[in-house]
Amino acid sequence: MPALAFVDLETTGASPRQDRITEIGIVLVDADGVREWSQLVNPQMRIPLFIEQMTGISNEMVSGAPPFSAIARQVWELLEDRVFVAHNARFDYSFLKNEFKRLDLPFQPQVLCTVKLSRALYPQYHHHNLDSLIERHGLTANDRHRALADAQLIHQFWEHLHREFPAERLTDTAAGLLGKSSLPSGIDPLLTHELPDGPGVYLFYGENDLPLYIGKSVNIRQRVLAHFAADHRHDKEMNLSQQLRRIDWLETSGELGALLTEAKLIKQMMPVYNRRLRRKNALGAWRLAQHGEQVRPELVWADALDFGGQDNLYGLYHSQRDAQKALRGLAEQHGLCLSVLGLEKTVPGRPCFGYQLKKCAGACVGAEPPLAHAGRLFVAMQKLKLATWPYPGPIGVREGDDMHVIDRWCYLGSARTEAEVAELLEAGRPAFDRDTYTLLAKMLKKARIIPLASRSPAGLDLADNV
Repeated sequence: MPALAFVDLETTGASPRQDRITEIGIVLVDADGVREWSQLVNPQMRIPLFIEQMTGISNEMVSGAPPFSAIARQVWELLEDRVFVAHNARFDYSFLKNEFKRLDLPFQPQVLCTVKLSRALYPQYHHHNLDSLIERHGLTANDRHRALADAQLIHQFWEHLHREFPAERLTDTAAGLLGKSSLPSGIDPLLTHELPDGPGVYLFYGENDLPLYIGKSVNIRQRVLAHFAADHRHDKEMNLSQQLRRIDWLETSGELGALLTEAKLIKQMMPVYNRRLRRKNALGAWRLAQHGEQVRPELVWADALDFGGQDNLYGLYHSQRDAQKALRGLAEQHGLCLSVLGLEKTVPGRPCFGYQLKKCAGACVGAEPPLAHAGRLFVAMQKLKLATWPYPGPIGVREGDDMHVIDRWCYLGSARTEAEVAELLEAGRPAFDRDTYTLLAKMLKKARIIPLASRSPAGLDLADNV
């Protein structure tokens, strides 16, 4: 094996993009032997209390420590030309990758994850976290949750493996993990260590940052890799693989946030491969209106009417043709008169074609009273009826740390502070969207609702729920 660097970090939290490093521990192993290096780091942000309690690293301890920028070159040189070995390597690698990225320093080591190595060599065990390895293999833990002590534990595990397995098997297993990547050749294979395991939205870009595809998942990493594990079986995945040049993602607090964000971004960015949810300019619905003695559906459009605030709307359609096709289906199913519905032109007093075929009860010629036909029309249309917004004004939906702000079936955005909620409310509603409406009509039935209607921006209480 080449020169190795066993690395562990302590951080202010779990998000590589938002949190920062508080301590680095490295055990270097090469032909010259073993040497160790560690350093406290000023994260330039507060360390949460529960992190202080877990690691023992306080805000006071790091107040006089150098920021990462002051030691970046030294860390880069320590890790250069070595295999980066860490337990749950994606976590430590991602934090360092982001720190170096802020300083425009390249960081693309070979990465070996000892969690994956343990799973490969000990498939009979279910748990492979560091505490499990300590107990299972009798490792010596001197100062758990401090960076150098945990890096030493990883090195101990590596030495234990050399005692337990033939060198050839260990080398082959490690080499297989080092070379394993499910991403297309145009994407940095180390991105597999950065992709998060949690919920959110992922975005695929092609040449010139052309949006190719936007998807959502409760596990971003698993879903992204699944695209390319299947690229030999599906034309769509193969085309994506060939065109892909960049992958980005947005993490959310849960599935609802991922669904709402996906629908919003697809409408904004119109990716090439998201045909089902791409925006269509027109959005119409049927509205029942009185025409003389008869009740007749009339087609109204979202650009002229506030769909989110209406009660008398049925169905959602992207074209007049689709709307009329749906109405014809209802007419045939319920024996309604096409002439009264406005779908067939007839001379006054003359029967419609359906009446001649005994598919119409005769509303067109007075054989069926207008009130009776209207009653059957109301019944038939109920399955298409849009749900009326059931709240007096905008609401918040709690999901983890996020508050999703929604008003009359429109998704305004997500926030984490009262000020952010107030800003979303002041910005107003986007255009009514069919996909968002469909999603919310289903999800709000089981969501945690916080009414926002009567609250001033300064008076929002994000802890309330009903």
